[in-house]
Amino acid sequence: MLDIRWIRENPEAFDRGLARRGLAPLSAQILRLDKQWREAQTAAEQNQAARGKLGQAMAATKAKGGDAAASLMRQMSESKEKQAFLEAEAARLREAVDAALAPLPNIPADDVPDGKDAADNKLVREVGAQPKFNFKPKDHAALGEALGQMDFARAAKISGARFGVLSGMLARLERALGQFMLDLHTREFGYTEIAPPLLVRDAAVFGTGQLPKFADDLFRTTAGLWLISTAEVPLTNLVREEILDEEKLPLRFTALTPCFRSEAGAAGKDTRGMIRQHQFDKVELVSIAHPDASADEHERMTHCAEEVLNRLGLAYRVVLLCTGDIGAAARKTYDIEVWLPSEAAYREISSCSNCGDYQARRMDARFKPKGGKGTRFVHTLNGSGLAVGRTLIAVMENYQRADGSIAVPEALRPYMAGTEVIAGGV
Repeated sequence: MLDIRWIRENPEAFDRGLARRGLAPLSAQILRLDKQWREAQTAAEQNQAARGKLGQAMAATKAKGGDAAASLMRQMSESKEKQAFLEAEAARLREAVDAALAPLPNIPADDVPDGKDAADNKLVREVGAQPKFNFKPKDHAALGEALGQMDFARAAKISGARFGVLSGMLARLERALGQFMLDLHTREFGYTEIAPPLLVRDAAVFGTGQLPKFADDLFRTTAGLWLISTAEVPLTNLVREEILDEEKLPLRFTALTPCFRSEAGAAGKDTRGMIRQHQFDKVELVSIAHPDASADEHERMTHCAEEVLNRLGLAYRVVLLCTGDIGAAARKTYDIEVWLPSEAAYREISSCSNCGDYQARRMDARFKPKGGKGTRFVHTLNGSGLAVGRTLIAVMENYQRADGSIAVPEALRPYMAGTEVIAGGV
């Protein structure tokens, strides 16, 4: 949620920020509603003050006696009805302001490049060497099916399209990847492991910005709860409606969870294999940071996610997303893209975003400055550390051998009982 006070003071900057996202200017419309709300709020406060004076006059009149009390009582009754109307009108207008702000995206940071889509993203760095093969590399689906350990046909019988079944050593490799990532982030990078709920309320999904605009991308139960599309939702909402002590910041959380996405806007995209599924595992990183430190925390988080790929020996690149490609809640986002030999291309495996106070305002998550007065909104950050399924794909494709077997990266062997190669029938 954007700060209405900032919009009042910076209407031109607000409209410029919207324009950078390809949206029409809205400051005049929103400030008109805001003015009506403030006028209604002021009228309610003035009427309440007048009622207080009437109450004092009634008390004085009763003490003296006389007929004036009846007139004052009539005025008090009328004032009470007026107060109820004014307060209801102020509440209605406040809701209208919030409703106008709720679907708006965050304002991009100044150093985010302008652009329409992924073609306008800015390359930040490329890391690692792309593997060279003396044979034509297969994609992960062909490798997994040939091994007899990846089955999409049976998954379709059970659940439909965009699901898969892993078995044997590939199932163990996926589990190993998740455990390796959790251990790295908790033991070396100071994240606290969380086992969060997978079903959340409307308020939690609204808090991180998926509602109201992206409801079609989510799955909802008949009980009205939402299946999480990312552990960002429960992890970030751990601090909703709380006032934190400044010295406790930053808070860093991580979780390995299943994630569920309808992929409503991805019809026809990545229909083969595990690239884009309705259900997948992901290790999520979330930071709750001091506003003055969130930019540094963003760089740190991105490097934590990168280190997973470094330890696995996978080539990747980091790109800074342009205004046309950045998520709605983010001020600034780095995408980490891993090399997939079958496509001879880099594919996204993590997005690390600084959301500023956008989510904190929606959740009412604040901190109390040490030695200061009042409270300030925290800044929230989130990133994949990493998407487990896509990391599995990358390991399979980059470590494949001519006979169809897959070498296990050294970093994962302790999680695989020392297994060095995955071959068919194992």
